[in-house]
Amino acid sequence: MLKFCLMGWSVGVLCFAATTSVWGVQSSLVSVPPTTSDLGVLVENAESTSRKNMVASVHPLATQAGVDAFANGGNAIDAAIATALTLGVVDNFNSGIGGGCFILIRTAKGEVYAIDGREMAPSAATQDLFRDAKTRFSNPSQTGPLASGVPGALKAYAQAVAQHGRLDLRASLKKGMEAAEGGFQVTEAYAAKLRIAKKAMLQFPGAVNVFFRPDPKTGLIEPYRAGEILKQSDLAKTYRKISQEGTDWFYRGGFSELAGQWMEANGGIMTVNDFAKYKTVNRKPVRSEYRDFEIYGFPPPSSGGVHVAQVLNILEQFDLAEMYQSDRVGFYHVVAEAMKLAFADRAFWLGDPDYVDVPLGLIEKSYAKELAVKIKMDSVLTTDHNIPPNAATDFFERHTTHVAAADSEGNWVALTTTVNTTFGAKYVIPGTGVIMNNQMDDFVAFPGKPNAFGLIGGENNAVASGKRPLSSMSPTIVLRDGQPVLTVGAAGGPKIITEVLWAIINHLDLEMPIGEAIAAPRLHHQWAPKQLLLEATFDKKMAEQLTAKQHQIKRSRSMGICQGITFDTKTGIFTGAFDPRTTGSAAGE
Repeated sequence: MLKFCLMGWSVGVLCFAATTSVWGVQSSLVSVPPTTSDLGVLVENAESTSRKNMVASVHPLATQAGVDAFANGGNAIDAAIATALTLGVVDNFNSGIGGGCFILIRTAKGEVYAIDGREMAPSAATQDLFRDAKTRFSNPSQTGPLASGVPGALKAYAQAVAQHGRLDLRASLKKGMEAAEGGFQVTEAYAAKLRIAKKAMLQFPGAVNVFFRPDPKTGLIEPYRAGEILKQSDLAKTYRKISQEGTDWFYRGGFSELAGQWMEANGGIMTVNDFAKYKTVNRKPVRSEYRDFEIYGFPPPSSGGVHVAQVLNILEQFDLAEMYQSDRVGFYHVVAEAMKLAFADRAFWLGDPDYVDVPLGLIEKSYAKELAVKIKMDSVLTTDHNIPPNAATDFFERHTTHVAAADSEGNWVALTTTVNTTFGAKYVIPGTGVIMNNQMDDFVAFPGKPNAFGLIGGENNAVASGKRPLSSMSPTIVLRDGQPVLTVGAAGGPKIITEVLWAIINHLDLEMPIGEAIAAPRLHHQWAPKQLLLEATFDKKMAEQLTAKQHQIKRSRSMGICQGITFDTKTGIFTGAFDPRTTGSAAGE
């Protein structure tokens, strides 16, 4: 029984169930009954169990692609890549081959790899690119040709399956190609994203040709609506070309030529040469320890691995389980203050390690102890870095997507992929169906000015030729006694880091099942702006008690989307969970 949940902006969840069969075997997805959170708020979660393998994503069609990969003899790496490539069709307002990714892999041999498929700034990019830009777009770092970095997701996917998978890239592309060619039913979430991006996308004929059609009643050009079938024939052709000719067609052939021509005609700076020079980077994962667990995260240019470890190191100085029982407000206060301390360091220190020195002393236990003693239980603390006066902003929209996969041989994957904000830079390279990212906005495009997510950055994250922008993506794998027990990741801009933290804290410290750990209400603090975001499911009394400690409270309609898988070493059972804040699924053979 598959259970899908839809959560609107108001408090409350609409759930429905559907029976599914996977290669003749009834899926073992378990419908978990509603539970009541500590705040008296209804919590819904959905979990799936299996003894063989597991994959979780935000879309049932993509999850099914992963299950099919397992059924065809693939391992967790094959399943994760097949899922990601299918998401690039059915969830392409969040991710796709026009974007980038981070892939964290723990193999059956016990080795942990980090494949950096983050976008790279074009060769002609300079620190003053957006300050000096002469363009018709009011926000050129977010919309239009200057907003895009050279995409790396496809090259990273190909590397992952070639080095660690059992199937080839053609097998991984198959389900996505079928979904693009045959079409899929537009969800309400997809239709809502089209409505949000409509004004910007109408500026680009390539996007209009794919995502808009004449309204049957008025004849006006409108985006596809929920329930309609969206076919993407050009994207299907692109997938087919890659399947036939490999990634060289994308980076050194037909696609790069079309992209270069479009850039030249529309004031962009990305060239065919930039595509040819793109390379993935094999990085050393960030390893830390938290209580009895090993935490593996992604290193810079991700800020996630560093700051998940840093916050956990700070929180290790507190007995969170005891605080949760005896001083619930103090528990939330301490977590929020630890987040704030880490995000202040993020703004000042983090960047592309190939260009700047990133002090990994940030994850030292001794440094965490120094930070922990600064936390005052009766009021908020002031950090050492200055917050510009224009830092306040809204950052409700969630972006990006995460895939979790694991198998009984010991292969585990945490894969986070993105085109940055909704539908990336809002344009499609004509004839390809590929939405291009707007990842250049993750640099410090305008010094002292927050980006689309309200984040402030320092010179370490300034624009430079060939550089990779700082990211919040936080694919994470957790081990106990040398055995993987959890893989987790999220979508939601800077909230990715705190979503992953909540899943870890809730599951490891508070011993919540993974479905409940993901579904539970969240709070978020990112230092700038000076506000503590509380999810709508936090009650009024809790907000008042946190306000009494001098927190500046702001309610958030959304706290992002998280996926996770756990493994019980005693029973040998995988449990996969998807976030009930959106449609999604978790399944295994």
